[in-house]
Amino acid sequence: MQATTAATAAPADTGNPSDRHRLPVPAGDSSTPCESTADAEYGRLQGRLLLATLIVTVLATAICWPAFGGVAARSLLLGGCCGLLYLRLLARSVARIGPESRSLGRFQIVVPALLVVAAARIPAIELLPALAGFVLYKPALLLQAILAP
Repeated sequence: MQATTAATAAPADTGNPSDRHRLPVPAGDSSTPCESTADAEYGRLQGRLLLATLIVTVLATAICWPAFGGVAARSLLLGGCCGLLYLRLLARSVARIGPESRSLGRFQIVVPALLVVAAARIPAIELLPALAGFVLYKPALLLQAILAP
């Protein structure tokens, strides 16, 4: 029978006084229970925000269709979908922020730029309704802040 020993090494002394008081982290467990709870809470918040944005987009499209016509409603819906994509990319970028990376990714800015280019090139898309649909994630954020504690 072979005996295996777990290697628990003390943290390396880097000369930083705060490193001397740091406890060793067991192998394979790089997150604390507090971090996993915060991650789960962030995931739930992200899901609620995406759902609220989807609901606001659908309601705005339903109101826009009889009031302004089908082209404006489709443009608003397209802008709302682009807003959902933007919000999702922004949330992924925020989730990746950690001790190593302190800045947000800038890929999400491509989404509104492509929306404007598409509205300029495709005659079936109107620019103002599409941009209005894109910013529908902002009322959804405000609703979440007011309704959810």
